[in-house]
Amino acid sequence: MRPSFVLIALLAVAPTAWAQAPRPDSSAPPVLIKAGRLIDGRSDAPQSGVGILIDGNRIKTVGPLAQVQGQARGARVIDLSQMTVLPGFIDTHTHLLLQGDPTAESYNDQLLYQSTPYRAILAARNARIALEHGFTAIRDLETEGAMYVDVDVKRAVDRGEIPGPRIFASTRAMAPTGMYPIVSDNWELELPHGVQPVDGVEGARLAVRQQVAHGADWIKFYSDRRYYFGPAPDSVLHSWVNFTDEEARAIVDEAHRLGRKVAAHAIGSDGIAAALRAGVNTIEHGDGMTDSLLDVLVAKGVYWVPTVTVAYYVAGPRGGPWGPMVEHQRRAFARGIKKGVRIVLGTDVGGFPWTELNQAKEFEYYVQYGMTPMQAIKSGTSLAAELLGQRDLGTVTPGAYADLVAVAGDPLKDVTELSRVRFVMKGGVTYLSP
Repeated sequence: MRPSFVLIALLAVAPTAWAQAPRPDSSAPPVLIKAGRLIDGRSDAPQSGVGILIDGNRIKTVGPLAQVQGQARGARVIDLSQMTVLPGFIDTHTHLLLQGDPTAESYNDQLLYQSTPYRAILAARNARIALEHGFTAIRDLETEGAMYVDVDVKRAVDRGEIPGPRIFASTRAMAPTGMYPIVSDNWELELPHGVQPVDGVEGARLAVRQQVAHGADWIKFYSDRRYYFGPAPDSVLHSWVNFTDEEARAIVDEAHRLGRKVAAHAIGSDGIAAALRAGVNTIEHGDGMTDSLLDVLVAKGVYWVPTVTVAYYVAGPRGGPWGPMVEHQRRAFARGIKKGVRIVLGTDVGGFPWTELNQAKEFEYYVQYGMTPMQAIKSGTSLAAELLGQRDLGTVTPGAYADLVAVAGDPLKDVTELSRVRFVMKGGVTYLSP
């Protein structure tokens, strides 16, 4: 049975509350939202007493409530006058097909003992969890051996079969032969590959074409592995680089030629430098950032997606350099803010279980690391939309998609409010009400 069929079959056993996503009704009246406070994703200060008029799946008007009410005759009213309204959150680094991998054993168990159809069912559940937490868009950065199932889940969401965020899929990701799990000492066994093995310049171009043909919105490759700190006085986090420069450039060049942007898993300074030489659009994790690498990010306009939540989650179980890596990244993060690096919210959820932690925890870490609450909010709304190249997302402005969330308190005073979302709307459809 193909995974896409499994997602549809899931509807027969799913709880009725979310078995089928509500679909926008083109004949429905407009919706007027009364917002007590509005953080629109662009402005540097919140607004009070705001009206948001929604027509279909887009925002038509935003302004003072009294003014907007005059344009909203016959509109259905949603009263959020005691709440703070924000754009729907965007997580730019997720793994719908993964349920936590703090150790090699936990990762291997999923690829060896869970069928792809079963993992697809869990992915559908994870999409619902993301939406209920206020994440109305995600960039899913590879399926970890589940082939193109992320595209199946995306299509099921887009067609209204299951509830979930807008999904920007990257399908299989890439690493050279023998440089990504599962790798066994037993050469007689062909074990599952967590990525598409890719070798040589022509192989790199072919893999990009294959993934794009199967629905990839983004291309991802693993720039490095094996992380270590050099001997004193060297305090830099190093790594083994996976691809040759020629291979990495071929991946990026072919992706860009086909209209796709490229994300690079790059943790150590060597892997980050290699990814930047190749011309990638985003650096994922980036624990080993140095001042000179941060300067390159600024000069080239490359986004940094630090995934702090997962770094804390895996540090204990993995041991070795993973603990010190967290502190190294914290210091680099603070320097990145000062240098004007475009730091975008991404959690690597799936690296930690979807059912254990709320992705919005990432906002809290960014504030702890030196961002203001408003900067952190923008990193997970308007700046994340900019990374995705989606001008219709990440803001509460006329013409944007009606992707909105609301919290009871003021997240500019207490950023943890973002982990307690009370209202979720995506494309003009309400999925969670207070």
